[in-house]
Amino acid sequence: MIRTALFVFLAVAAAVAVLALTREAGEAHLVWLGWRVDMTAAAAALLVLFSALVASLLWRLMIWLLAMPRRAERARLDRRRREAGEVLARGFLSAAAGDGAEARRLALKAADLAEEHPALVRILTAQAAEAAGDLPAAKGAYGAMVAFPEMRPAGLKGLMQTALAEGDQAMALRHAETAYGLASTARWAWRAVLEARLAAGDWAGALDLVKSALDRAIVSPIVADRARAALLAASAASLELRSLENGGDDKTRKQALDYASQSAKLAPAFAPGAVMAARLAAADGSAKATRNAVAVLETAWKAQPHPALWLAYRDLVTAETPRERARRLAALAALKPGARESQILMVERALIDGDIAAARQAAAILESQPLTARLAGLFARAANAAGAVDEARAWIARGAAAPQEPDWSDLDPEGRAFNYRPEDWARLVSSYAETGELIHPRLERRERAMSDLPELPVSYRESTPFVRAAEPGAAMMPIPDDPGVDGYYEGIPDDLLPPPEPEPDPSSPAAKPRTPRRRLATAPRPAK
Repeated sequence: MIRTALFVFLAVAAAVAVLALTREAGEAHLVWLGWRVDMTAAAAALLVLFSALVASLLWRLMIWLLAMPRRAERARLDRRRREAGEVLARGFLSAAAGDGAEARRLALKAADLAEEHPALVRILTAQAAEAAGDLPAAKGAYGAMVAFPEMRPAGLKGLMQTALAEGDQAMALRHAETAYGLASTARWAWRAVLEARLAAGDWAGALDLVKSALDRAIVSPIVADRARAALLAASAASLELRSLENGGDDKTRKQALDYASQSAKLAPAFAPGAVMAARLAAADGSAKATRNAVAVLETAWKAQPHPALWLAYRDLVTAETPRERARRLAALAALKPGARESQILMVERALIDGDIAAARQAAAILESQPLTARLAGLFARAANAAGAVDEARAWIARGAAAPQEPDWSDLDPEGRAFNYRPEDWARLVSSYAETGELIHPRLERRERAMSDLPELPVSYRESTPFVRAAEPGAAMMPIPDDPGVDGYYEGIPDDLLPPPEPEPDPSSPAAKPRTPRRRLATAPRPAK
């Protein structure tokens, strides 16, 4: 306001000055209480403007003096507000760092300073009590928060955490369900309820929960589809087990097939669902069911090749020659030829077909891959089929120390893939939905499974040249791998034994007595 008045005053003063310079200043007369004042009009205008300016300044000064107490109070409140913010920040940091004593002290101080933020003070009080290990105090603080609508979800989350800390799973679930009903986007509440239903094996309830989370935009469509695929496969597994327990109930088996088929459609890359759908479909025995099983496995292979897929694909047809089976497996590998599993399948196909050269050639492509027990076993089988037994044993020795593959097909010794327990299915749903990766419980539990390494005879063939050097007259010791030593060929199959030497003709020079083989001396060579 003062700046505006000054601007107006200067503008009018400039205009009056211009009038005075043009000698057209005019006249002004003022008569008041018998007094008469004569002046120019320009001077009168300047006097009026100056008086107005002075009056404005005096008015502003009076307002400023009257507002001084209010400004002092506002400054005090601002200073208190800043201090309260600093105390709250330090309190939350102390609670996060686990310093319960400092957090509680700052929470008490914040209760006096932060009167404008009662919600923050209550949250800090509860978190400080948790950091100090005082669960009853924390429960009381969170319980007080539930009474306020805007703080109810936070209070319920705190009550759920304290209930879990006390081991009261039922109460924790009750708080989570209440929060999920109140807050439409509370992901933590949805996650807690989902984990509880998974732990209980309530696959149908978990499916409904995933659908509601998708409707509320708590999870993305990709996560929802993966979770639903895993849950449908878990439901199919439980129904299949129930069908077997009921003596092969056809209705239950068909329901299991329906769930497994839905799982394979939702997530073709989910190998357990595809394998289960193919196995249940092929159990019908009809040609149409077999074609459906083949289509499911081929679609899954295109999405994500997996060892269990080609094993299930191999077993779909039993009445066929090795060459016909190898042709079918080659067609499956050709659906995604650049994939690592397709390259491994080409080695398996060649071994089934008996094409040793093709097996060795396909195995050579995989030698640039990081060595695992599975690859070492594959290389050993190819080498053994080619007659390179020593090379096969070398691969077995390397494979014994190599790591297992992370994409292990989880086959048990009877050949059943993905033999998951209910708790394994619960973990699988959580991990696959979030990351898209399978878990391998049997491998994690170190349970007995089919070995990736083939079994070969432990002794070498007579292919390594023996050391034949000793001094005459020294004590002899037998060479351990000497064919002349008794027991050398013990335990070796007949097909691996060397052919017997023919009897020499007495009239031939070869029939003359030979010098006995010299043995390694145990004593040092004598000095010459």
